[in-house]
Amino acid sequence: MPPILPDFSNSVKLKYVKLGYQYLVNHIITLTLVPIMLAVSIEVLRLGPQEILNLWTSLHFNLIQILCSAFLIIFIATVYFMSKPRTIYLVDYACFKPPVTCRVPFATFMEHSRLILKNNPKSVEFQMRILERSGLGEETCLPPAIHYIPPKPTMEAARGEAELVIFSAMDSLFNKTGLKPKDIDILIINCSLFSPTPSLSAMVINKYKLRSNIKSFNLSGMGCSAGLISIDLARDLLQVHPNSNAVVVSTEIITPNYYQGNERAMLLPNCLFRMGGAAILLSNRGSERRRAKYRLVHVVRTHKGADDKAYRCVFEEEDKEGKVGISLSKDLMAIAGEALKSNITTMGPLVLPASEQLLFLLTLIGRKIFNPKWKPYIPDFKQAFEHFCIHAGGRAVIDELQKNLQLSAEHVEASRMTLHRFGNTSSSSLWYELNYIESKGRMKKGDRVWQIAFGSGFKCNSAVWKCNKSIKTPIDGPWADCIDRYPVHIPEIVKL
Repeated sequence: MPPILPDFSNSVKLKYVKLGYQYLVNHIITLTLVPIMLAVSIEVLRLGPQEILNLWTSLHFNLIQILCSAFLIIFIATVYFMSKPRTIYLVDYACFKPPVTCRVPFATFMEHSRLILKNNPKSVEFQMRILERSGLGEETCLPPAIHYIPPKPTMEAARGEAELVIFSAMDSLFNKTGLKPKDIDILIINCSLFSPTPSLSAMVINKYKLRSNIKSFNLSGMGCSAGLISIDLARDLLQVHPNSNAVVVSTEIITPNYYQGNERAMLLPNCLFRMGGAAILLSNRGSERRRAKYRLVHVVRTHKGADDKAYRCVFEEEDKEGKVGISLSKDLMAIAGEALKSNITTMGPLVLPASEQLLFLLTLIGRKIFNPKWKPYIPDFKQAFEHFCIHAGGRAVIDELQKNLQLSAEHVEASRMTLHRFGNTSSSSLWYELNYIESKGRMKKGDRVWQIAFGSGFKCNSAVWKCNKSIKTPIDGPWADCIDRYPVHIPEIVKL
């Protein structure tokens, strides 16, 4: 017997139904106001000129009423514009490109590991297994001091790495923007594990002879998400200091933090972390609006440090032999997932269209009232953003976020390729990813970018940017000589 009703699952494209629903809910105000305005316009047209004139003359005004109304309007407008937050522009940024002499192919890395850990072959084998599954490529770089056998992590070598990375990024930023050192009003540098005296910010002030009244800050110990904490700090400072420029430098100095012991939890960072750094110019000057690349829309910060497991999941400590290293907990991914959940719960209402928020709310109410076993609705963040910059902390991090946020391979391409080409460059990885998107010619005017980073503590931080103009493919930068080769296929396991 033939079916009475057609098979709607085959005859109707459900994605079009969803698109129709999204359009209806997201434009509900417009769709409601248009008929009302149309009806008012028709009614006005039905009235003759004489009737409209009679209606106007029937209204009685006096000078006092007009002056009071004008004053009230001016007062409300003044309060609104004075209380409105200043717009923060990202004028431009520059990423450090390590020299070829610092390159560490897999064969070199493993040879050094065998020589350094010759009394512990199991640790060498562990590092090899991690490297095979890491998602890193053959062109990542380590600082010169780590190329020695054994490594020479001296204070002089660490300062040398800091000068190489930070000064190179700063010089590139000056060349790209035409910014002069004396024009910098605010300087913020974040480096988690290397905090010398004088500070890195003082080092930059000395190098470029910055003004004596500059507001400088040096953030340390805040992990891979410190770059967005620096952006948030710069935003707050630019709100209270008008007509100012802020330079943010994000980096991680590898030299003094290369672990030479046998604890597996501490050997893991050796396999993932590599050289990198970025310098970013932010401004609240209206004159920068035309040439600025992006406008800062939101920064959302989540800190899970009140929980003991979260606090200790990325922990600097000594091993049994007294060697200092960074210990990564097995619970790291679960804790990162909880931090992300809290972060997007705050972020969602700020960025998601009404259609997604309504679906999420209805599902939440249904689970609370009708059936707690209902599958929770995961908002479609692809409706809110065109581009995603997920911290390239490791393959597992990118895989987990792609799965949880239901992103396509193209959405996480910038993160995967950055991890492959440059490794985990800590807080600066987000800027290599953004530069990858630009180098591919994908960044158009009006596009929205979501930067997501995780860090010790445990923290999950997000920043949302809106593109001011369609960005031309850059002719310089870290991807200039290799962008044509990307994306590349990254196998699950690279046999060494």
